[in-house]
Amino acid sequence: MGSLNARQNKLNLSFTGMNMRMRTNTEGDSHRTSNINNINSTVDQDIEGKTKGMITFGRLGLDYDFSPRTSLSIAGVLVEGKFRPNEETLISTQSEGKTSLSNRISESERSFKPRGLQAGIVQKFKTEGEELTVDFNYFGGNNNSNGLYTTNYLNDINQITGTKKQQNIGSGNNKFITIQTDYVKPFKNGMKLETGLRAQINKLKNLNDNSIQDIGEEDFKNISSASANYDSKNSVYAAYVSLGGNFKDWVSYKVGLRAENSTYNGELLNTNEKFKNNYPLSLFPSVFLSKKLTEKDQIQMSVTRRVNRPNFFQTIPVIDYTDSLNITKGNADLVPEFTTSGEISYSRTHGKGTFLASVYYKSTNNLITRFLTQELNPVTGKMDFINTYINANSSKNYGAEFTYTNNLKKWWDLTADLNFYNSKIEVDDSTPSEAMWTVFGKLNNTFNVKNNWNLQVAFEYQGKTNMPVTQGQSFGPPMNQAQSSSQGYIKPFYGVDLALKKSFLKNQAASVTLAVNDIFRSRGNTIVSSGEGFTQSYYRLSNPQLIKLNLSYRFGKMDMNMSKKNKNQNSMEGMQMQ
Repeated sequence: MGSLNARQNKLNLSFTGMNMRMRTNTEGDSHRTSNINNINSTVDQDIEGKTKGMITFGRLGLDYDFSPRTSLSIAGVLVEGKFRPNEETLISTQSEGKTSLSNRISESERSFKPRGLQAGIVQKFKTEGEELTVDFNYFGGNNNSNGLYTTNYLNDINQITGTKKQQNIGSGNNKFITIQTDYVKPFKNGMKLETGLRAQINKLKNLNDNSIQDIGEEDFKNISSASANYDSKNSVYAAYVSLGGNFKDWVSYKVGLRAENSTYNGELLNTNEKFKNNYPLSLFPSVFLSKKLTEKDQIQMSVTRRVNRPNFFQTIPVIDYTDSLNITKGNADLVPEFTTSGEISYSRTHGKGTFLASVYYKSTNNLITRFLTQELNPVTGKMDFINTYINANSSKNYGAEFTYTNNLKKWWDLTADLNFYNSKIEVDDSTPSEAMWTVFGKLNNTFNVKNNWNLQVAFEYQGKTNMPVTQGQSFGPPMNQAQSSSQGYIKPFYGVDLALKKSFLKNQAASVTLAVNDIFRSRGNTIVSSGEGFTQSYYRLSNPQLIKLNLSYRFGKMDMNMSKKNKNQNSMEGMQMQ
């Protein structure tokens, strides 16, 4: 990755370029016992996967100062990426006293070529700190995919007795538009008013054809019930206002209110089925208070209400049949989850060390959670298990967190975090659930060795839980995220990371860093769940012992003022291409 910046008088030109090549490995297994229509069966899977990928990113920006108080920024963005995931799965199935073996090979390729445009205006006023900004962000482009899934059926001596193939060919385009304006007004008494408006519109279209070549057949036959052809549009409109300041220099405060309205529209092009959710106007108040007890002691309190909306993959009600033993489907009836949080914390500074203790409580309505259920499989016409998402009635989470940072020695920096918490998920009125106590801890040591050598050792532990501290909210298909587990629990896991850095040249302008994550291959995610007619253990470990080598060199002088103006420079809405 490289960045260049050139400024002359009122004009500033900047360029950022990056080329990243990736090699990722995944390993895992699953074990499921089930009973469908009074037939007992057991399925075991061992999985190994590798993905090769490349992303090229370029941004050319222009900034012009019309006056000391008015400036314009505009930039164009080009991105191109390609990924080739490959996976091999060994499958053993036992049913009615018979055992069958198969080997499944997945070979696919996904590519995307989005383009982006960013523009912004900053208007400053006579009053120091008073500012109005307007920003526009567009990002969109085309994507293509091609996958071949070959299942070889084996006999007792691993000879192939038959082969079944599935082909998936897809294309689509995405458009993400964000328009935002913010206004900041400070007052003489120390108060500060902040307010703004935001509109975000996402449009996605996908054409995806699924076909199968059965055992002994020469031709592929299209499966319309598993072909994901759809249009969708997601819009969010928001406004906010906040007011902050101090009471006689001993209590600081910030109170705010955000209003949001959102809509979701989708259509399955094969069947002309339409899905629509119009989420009504919702209010999100927030209160932050801070009181300085002494020069070293401070107490803080906060109460907030937040929203987390279902993502694209979670809402599209299309069967993903690429793995016939782990079928996935989105849920168009999902609604956003709303979380109300309260926290009280105490911090104390002593010398070079800081101690922070907090107690907190979080309550979520309509928690979005993964769910395995029995449904009619539209491809086979038989009852089957489908991985999907549901809105649980609620979840509650409370606990205490302790954080300590200190420069213990001239050569030793320490950061420690310990979190004890209780979590409970209420799926519905008829499904019993139990609260679960657990612990999360993280320890980071940085050793500044002689001759500009730097060693960092980090340790992380997550106890048995149904809601991990590190649960993911990122985009991705079901079963690829460490989300909450409403039908069971997630087994404990830990990880150790190591990094070694050497700085050199004048003013330590250059550095080389060698980093190894998960050196004991222990940061795997195992979800144990049970429900109507099944028990299941599902394990995944991504990128075990990933090694990274990074070379960095700083030259020239960074213009921090231009960095502040271009606040959208790295915020590409919709970088994830479906």
